Amino acid sequence: MSLIVKICGLSTRETLDVALDAGADMVGFVFFPPSPRHLSLETARALGKQVKRRASKVALTVDADDATFANIVEALQPDMLQLHGTESVARLRDLKQKFGLPVMKVLAVEATADLASLPGYAAVADRILFDARAPKEATRPGGLGEVFDWRVLENLDLKLPFMVSGGLNVGNVAEAVRVTRAGGVDVSSGVERTPGLKDPEMIRAFIRAARATEELMVR
Repeated sequence: MSLIVKICGLSTRETLDVALDAGADMVGFVFFPPSPRHLSLETARALGKQVKRRASKVALTVDADDATFANIVEALQPDMLQLHGTESVARLRDLKQKFGLPVMKVLAVEATADLASLPGYAAVADRILFDARAPKEATRPGGLGEVFDWRVLENLDLKLPFMVSGGLNVGNVAEAVRVTRAGGVDVSSGVERTPGLKDPEMIRAFIRAARATEELMVR
């Protein structure tokens, strides 16, 4: 089974092409104004067309309302919605019904107790993404370069596909996959020169490192 590699927070034609040419399975676009990776609808429309089915397009939002989702879906035409806020199980169910798109729910993880809500979300979501819990003073829930204790996910019995994120980079992605046995990895700040500015060679190097871990997926 191949590891799913997602490059998130892409915002330029150049870095999007690098990610696609290097073999990213998913490309993520951020719609959250406090983030340095936030896209306008016009930019999203242009980048969405550039993908041309070379990868799955993922729209990342944080507690967005229906009107915002409608605008994003019209502009980007995403293949999946990534929910990074405090969205409830009922909200996930409602969004799937309204927009007819699969949903990936992000769960912030710091300790085993943070997995208490997992069964409810797993019953509705199409994929789970485990990310590091943001500090209380943070202005956004992800993309902060923080790593969580991957051992929290050891021996996780989850039938649903899941991915890990949070501080991943070329140097630690293999260990993250080894410990969590995740089916996918998601990187944003780990392939950036500065917040919001992706580095082409860092993208290529991360994807190479992630692909090199695929033998760890064999159980």
